[in-house]
Amino acid sequence: MTDSGRILIVVPAYDEEQNIGGVVSDVRAVVPEADVLVVDDGSSDGTATAARRSGASVVSHPFNLGYGVALQTGFKHALRHGYDYVVQMDADGQHEAKSVVDLIEEARKGDADVILGSRFLGLGRFKMQWARRLGSLLFRVIVSRVVGERISDPTSGFQALNRKVLEFYVTEAYPVDFPDADLLITAHRAGFKIKEIPVVMYSKAAGGKSMHSGLRPLYYVFKMFLSILVTLMRPRNSRERME
Repeated sequence: MTDSGRILIVVPAYDEEQNIGGVVSDVRAVVPEADVLVVDDGSSDGTATAARRSGASVVSHPFNLGYGVALQTGFKHALRHGYDYVVQMDADGQHEAKSVVDLIEEARKGDADVILGSRFLGLGRFKMQWARRLGSLLFRVIVSRVVGERISDPTSGFQALNRKVLEFYVTEAYPVDFPDADLLITAHRAGFKIKEIPVVMYSKAAGGKSMHSGLRPLYYVFKMFLSILVTLMRPRNSRERME
């Protein structure tokens, strides 16, 4: 069963002045019925100004709080203002705006709560650094085993979420550091249905500050692995799900 419903595109951004204007403009051209919220996570450049000039609403953190906190700020905004669906996407131009349409259409079918955009299900060739590629493979095996179905891209930040998921994600259950594979496991154990669809992603554009540069990928893999272990050690409780 399909439905309409208000859509908010949530774009966390940190020092993305060079890219954010194009990202917002592209999304607004493809899904003009959706609103765009840029969460400026304490940027030191003109990210917020560029986002507003392109037609986005902006919420600014006073200093950098991290990717997960920025996303959660967007989720809280969506619930407060009565949105039914959120599409989260990156501010650096990696996520193809046209794929937002596919994520929204799948979410509106009502068959799943989390629509995960996979860069590996389509025809595109997405290049990863070796550490990220190794981590992605490891997490793919773990998440697929826990969820009970093949998940090809457990670290994708390109997702569509319905309102029930948003109500769960604004609680303390949400991992605010690197909410990726561990969050999928948490959502599954809370009773939410996850579905993957193919999307288009590109290599990172110029500018911005990536958490995947230098030695950060190694730290990310280590931290995510620990987070997954902690998540799996917690007692399974489907009543954590917010009704």
